[in-house]
Amino acid sequence: MQSLKLIITGATGMVGEGVLFECLQNPHVSEILLISRKHYAIDHPKVQQLLVKDFSRLSDHAHKLDGFNACFFCAGVSSIGMVEEAYRKITYDTTLSFARALLAQNSNMVFTYVSGSHTDSTEKGRLMWARVKGRTENDLAKLPFNGVYNFRPGVMLPFEGQKNWKNTYKWLAKAIRLVAPKSVLTLHELGLAMIAVAMNGYPSTVLEIKDIRSAAASLQTAS
Repeated sequence: MQSLKLIITGATGMVGEGVLFECLQNPHVSEILLISRKHYAIDHPKVQQLLVKDFSRLSDHAHKLDGFNACFFCAGVSSIGMVEEAYRKITYDTTLSFARALLAQNSNMVFTYVSGSHTDSTEKGRLMWARVKGRTENDLAKLPFNGVYNFRPGVMLPFEGQKNWKNTYKWLAKAIRLVAPKSVLTLHELGLAMIAVAMNGYPSTVLEIKDIRSAAASLQTAS
């Protein structure tokens, strides 16, 4: 594949910002369009920004979406304190609408979606968030992109210098890594794995922690 021209969502959150940091320094990435609801403070030659207050109306900006070959969808909200209907509207409805708007402009695009560890592919489990994420994964996979890959990271550690990060979470992640190192990823690994999958694909369309680590290692080895 030629150099990646990416769309990234969620840069104002911890996961999207970490993925952005990897893409800024990665030589395989030539262009980045950040699509966000609010401005992200950055001045970098790779980066342009598109502010979209309502992701379900992305098609209103269709003329600005042409020419990209991958999307790293890292936007999302916590389900804590939310009823299922409201969580589904943000997590499922908005994501699918966003993906369809991109597909209409870029049929050869690879779409990667950050889901979560223990997402429920059956859509029938006890945990509300896991069912909704499972439905989102399943229906994204039905869209005729060049590829759709669902990433299920667990606990993650940040890049040095990330702004959208809570120190309490950082120390908790470090503590978990001491007792269960295989359950913790770095955002460097997540971003690297997304780039690897966008360029080279992956045998599975659902990437658990071990798969994310493997995909990241494959690109490091190739480099």
